[in-house]
Amino acid sequence: MLLVGIVCTAAAALIAATAPASAPTALQGTIDVPEGGDLQDAIERAAPGSTIVLAPGATYVGNFTLRAKKHTGGSPRPVTIRTGGDTGLPGEDERIRPEHAARLAKLRSANRQPVLRTEPGARHWRLELLEFPPIRDGFGDVMTLGTGAASQNDLGSVPGDIVIDRIYMHGDPEKGQKRGIALNSGATTIINSHISGIKAIGQDSQAIGGWNGPGPYRIENNYLEAAGENFMLGGADPQIPGLVTEDVVFRRNHLSKPLEWRGQRWVVKNLFQLKNARKVLVEENLMEYSWRHGQVGYAIVLSPRNQDGRAEWTTVEDVTIRRNLVRHAGGGMQIIGEDSNHPSGPTRGIRVVDNVFYDLDARQWGGTGAFALIGDGPRDVTIENNTISQSGNIVMAYGGRKESPSQVENFVFRGNVIRHNSYGVHGADRAPGQDSLEAFFPGAVFSGNVIAGGSARRYPDGNRFVDAGDFEGMFVAAAKGDFRPAPGGLLAKPGAPRAGANVEAVMSAVADILKTAERQP
Repeated sequence: MLLVGIVCTAAAALIAATAPASAPTALQGTIDVPEGGDLQDAIERAAPGSTIVLAPGATYVGNFTLRAKKHTGGSPRPVTIRTGGDTGLPGEDERIRPEHAARLAKLRSANRQPVLRTEPGARHWRLELLEFPPIRDGFGDVMTLGTGAASQNDLGSVPGDIVIDRIYMHGDPEKGQKRGIALNSGATTIINSHISGIKAIGQDSQAIGGWNGPGPYRIENNYLEAAGENFMLGGADPQIPGLVTEDVVFRRNHLSKPLEWRGQRWVVKNLFQLKNARKVLVEENLMEYSWRHGQVGYAIVLSPRNQDGRAEWTTVEDVTIRRNLVRHAGGGMQIIGEDSNHPSGPTRGIRVVDNVFYDLDARQWGGTGAFALIGDGPRDVTIENNTISQSGNIVMAYGGRKESPSQVENFVFRGNVIRHNSYGVHGADRAPGQDSLEAFFPGAVFSGNVIAGGSARRYPDGNRFVDAGDFEGMFVAAAKGDFRPAPGGLLAKPGAPRAGANVEAVMSAVADILKTAERQP
C-alpha cells in the first residue's frame, strides 16, 4: 500500500472488511498523508466528513482532482484537505500571509497544468491552510474549480459547495502567473486567503476570474493582487446556455497592484470588472493602484461583454457598490451600457452609494482622472452620497450620434461631494452641465451635491457650489487621505442636508485592511 497513515473509525473498518476486493477502501476520520505519500489516493478513498492532513512544510507534487463523492443521509459533510496543526498559523476569520508559508503544506504542479481541479459534479470539498506555488512558466491556472470548456455545458455537471479558506497562492516573480483561481463552479466560498504575483505579458491575468459558473459566490477577507483584473466575472462566452453568474458577495477584500510593476511589461487593466453578472454586492473593500497601461486606468469597470459573439444574454445588472475605499487610480468607474462588438444585454440597476474615492489623478496615474465614464446607455444608475476627489471630470458621457446620443434612463446623481474641475458633467459634442445632462441623462435627478468649482447656472437647482480652492478645507486632512468632515465646516453644519459618504463608517469598515495594507510586500 502507498504511504498513507490512517486513523479510521469502527465503521470504516467494517466497510474495509465487507467491500469487494476490487473496490478502493473508503477511509473515514483523519487521513494522514506524510511527505512523499500519495495525496490523490487519499482523495479517491476519503469518505464524506473525512479530513486529509498534510505535513507542515512538505511539498506534494502532482495534478490533483477533487472527486464527486456519494453523500447519503442527513446533511452532506465535506472532505477537508489541510495542513496539520495550528501552531503559528492564523485562526478562523484571520487572513493568511506570506510569512506563514514555512508552516504550510505545498501543492505544486508537475507540469503546465493546474495543480488542482474538480471532477464534474464534485461537491462538498474544503481546502484550508495550504500553499499553492506557481505553475511552470506561469502558464494557465493554478487552481480550476469547474471548467470553462465545452464539457461543462449544463448545470448538472457543475461542481459546487466548495470552501477555500486561508490559502497562500502566488505567481513566479520573474515569469508571473496568468490566473490564480479559475472560478467556474457553483456555490463557492473563498475567504481569508492571499493571492499575489499574478501577472502576464501580452495577455490578461486575474487573481480570481470566472465565466462559466452560476454562483453563488462569497469572496471575503482576501488579498487579491493581479496585473490585469484583480477580480473579474465574464470575459469569455459561457458554455452553459443562458448562464449569468449571480448572487455574489464581494466583501472586505484588499485589491492592489505593486508599484514596482509600473513601467514593466505586465499588462495592467483595472482592479474589479464585471462582464456578465447579476445580483452582486461589493462592500467594505480597499481598492488601490490602477494606472494607464492596457486600459485607461479606471479602478472599477462594469461592461457587459458577449466576448466571442455566442452569448447575447450577457448582462451586468443589480450591482450595489457601497462603503468601499477606492484610491490611487487613473479614474474611478467605467459604466458601459452594452457590448460595442456583439449584441448583448444591458447594464442596469447600478447603485454606487457611500464610498470614498480619492487620488483619482491623471497626472499621477495616467488616464482621464474622471470619476465616471458612462457610455452606450446603461439604465437605472444611482450614484449617491459619495465623497470624491478627482483631477478630471465628474462624469464623461458618450455613445450614439451627435444628433441622437445614447441616453441613460433613470440616472440619479445626488448628495455627492466632488470637484468640478474644467468640465464637470460633460457629454461628447455637448456643453458642460445642463446641456450634457439633457442630452445624455434626460430626466436625471442631479441634486443635493456639494461641488467645488464650476458655475451653478450651468446645472439644475438644488446643488451647493463652493470655490474650487475650498474643497480640501471641508475635510479634516484631505491631503493625508482623511475625508471626515472638518468640525465646523460646511459638511458638518447642524441641520445641513447630508452630502458625501459616511466617512466614519467607511473607514471603520476597512480599518483592519488598512492596518495590513501598509505591510504588504
